[in-house]
Amino acid sequence: MRFTPFILATALVCSSLLMPTYADADQNQLNTSLFALANFTDDSPQYLQLEWSRRVGTVNYLGLEFITWRYSAPLGIPYGPSFGDSDEDYPGTIRDIGLGVTWQHYFGKGLFTKVHVMPMLQSYFDTAEEPLQNGWQLFTTARVGYHLSWASERFFIEPSIAATSWPIRTHVPKSFAEQDAKWSGYFLFEPGLNIGIRF
Repeated sequence: MRFTPFILATALVCSSLLMPTYADADQNQLNTSLFALANFTDDSPQYLQLEWSRRVGTVNYLGLEFITWRYSAPLGIPYGPSFGDSDEDYPGTIRDIGLGVTWQHYFGKGLFTKVHVMPMLQSYFDTAEEPLQNGWQLFTTARVGYHLSWASERFFIEPSIAATSWPIRTHVPKSFAEQDAKWSGYFLFEPGLNIGIRF
């Protein structure tokens, strides 16, 4: 998992060599999050995100998105003194794996809004990394960002800000649910930074 950003970057560059050069060759987008670079830290989230989307009409893209990551604290902890405080950690970790749909609407070539809806399998582990049980979560995201492109609009980067929520969760271990109960079921102002190609 620690070499995921390098592998994805190499795939993006190599695939660009095979892309057509005519003007309207932007029916598809493939992107990933640069936050996967956190996999190189000591506390790796083992994060991977990959999205493929296809243009519908002139300003909309519909897509499929795969995400997996590992985390050890409730996602609803807001920015502030408790954010990143180990006292708020779960008695273990959660591994999420999800496949969902996205809808992205562009206002011109720059500003965009985007919605993600993703059912996720949640696997719970104790502090010894022994499996406890599995559950399900519906994870949703509403995003506002800006699209910056280069190389005849083939490559792009999209900084964004998002609000995330998880209105449905099932089979949560009691000790994990007690930590979650301290916080809201949403998170505001989550930064995003994706890079990708159009083809």
